[in-house]
Amino acid sequence: MSTDNLISQQALNRASFLAFFSILIGFFEFGLGTPFLTILFGYLILQYMGMKLPKRVAIVAFSILVLVLFYLFVHFVQEAVRALPLAASKAIPTIVSLAKSYGLEAPFEDPEGLKSYVRDGLESQLHFLARFAQVFTKEFVYVIIALVATTGIFMTGRLDLGRESYAIRHNVYSDFTEKLEIRFANFFTSFRMVMGAQVVISLVNTFFTGMFILSLSLVGTPMPYSFVIIVVTFLCGLLPIIGNLISNTVIFCIGLTQSVQLGVVALTYLIVLHKFEYFLNSKIIGGRIKNPMWLTLLSLLVGERLAGIPGMILAPVILNYCKLEGSKVEVDSAHHRAT
Repeated sequence: MSTDNLISQQALNRASFLAFFSILIGFFEFGLGTPFLTILFGYLILQYMGMKLPKRVAIVAFSILVLVLFYLFVHFVQEAVRALPLAASKAIPTIVSLAKSYGLEAPFEDPEGLKSYVRDGLESQLHFLARFAQVFTKEFVYVIIALVATTGIFMTGRLDLGRESYAIRHNVYSDFTEKLEIRFANFFTSFRMVMGAQVVISLVNTFFTGMFILSLSLVGTPMPYSFVIIVVTFLCGLLPIIGNLISNTVIFCIGLTQSVQLGVVALTYLIVLHKFEYFLNSKIIGGRIKNPMWLTLLSLLVGERLAGIPGMILAPVILNYCKLEGSKVEVDSAHHRAT
């Protein structure tokens, strides 16, 4: 290989890195985190299905799965819209009463007071309804487009379909797209490592939470809104570290709608469960990713500021991707010795 050719390959490598990160920033800048996540999760599912089924059969099975998930999501939204405000209206007076019994003064005494308190401190976040409407209009269309794109990537993942037809085999366009395909493949590898592990942990957490809810029903103290709890537990489990805090708060408040004792029992169980999960995390995530917790937390903060919830989900993936790509680049040994 000539020196000129080596330089051109290095230039293409740099250009592919620049193009990939420009595309990644574009997803965040233009608010396309949700369809990007849809493509990644969809391709992950299709890849697993493709191991067992022919590609066309896998796509049919994937389409059926998407319809089932969409039905469950709509049902969850309907239940959550009805259940969560009702749970808050019952739990907040109990929380205020408990706080006063321990000599603490809460800044609110009822759901309306809570709303005023939140509104005073978070005025910039009062576009929730508009964002919620977007999820069911523009975001819904984006998700449909992303699902169609996912099946296309699964069938043919190449960027340059005419690579063999060019007069010059190693032309700039073909070699550049090949390098870009490698960047995306490495990013998906990172996504599969991080989110694959996170999904396993979330499923384990959801299973044991479901067993806890079932056991409460068997002893005659059923937990209300069990479907909402199960879905919230799974979805929050996709967020590393802080996801458990969110789901625990929701379950604790729902438990308080029945009695203080049920809320305390639920919280105690969840604390014990998550202590057990620390060992699970060290085995599943710690063995794969090996990033310090503080660095993951910082990436979550940055991801949330850039792209909200999708940014938080993708932040550990991007962090691991940077490490994955950086670990494949060798440092000039002569320069290293000189420094």
